[in-house]
Amino acid sequence: MTAFTHAITALFADPNMAADATWRAGGTGPAVPVRVIRRAQDRVEGFGAGRFVTDTTLLDLPLLVLPDLAEGDTVELEGTRYTLRGAPVRDSLRLVWTAEARADADPG
Repeated sequence: MTAFTHAITALFADPNMAADATWRAGGTGPAVPVRVIRRAQDRVEGFGAGRFVTDTTLLDLPLLVLPDLAEGDTVELEGTRYTLRGAPVRDSLRLVWTAEARADADPG
């Protein structure tokens, strides 16, 4: 393991940074426990001459635990199920996935 791998592992283990969650491939696969860092931020989007502020939920997930992540996968975090939107992207060191997610209306 590299120093960066150790640092990322420590960040995801920190209870102040990450939380326990479960991931399901395609939303229906077996539940895989994973630590997730949730970021909820406003994003400014442009359309024509207008600018709009939208709520955005981004989830950071460790690539070591989830080597395959795809649009349509789900993550249940703190009682809310999120569906991944669009293709998740990896950081430059290929250690962390970042995925945009939307909260599902019905977690069941």
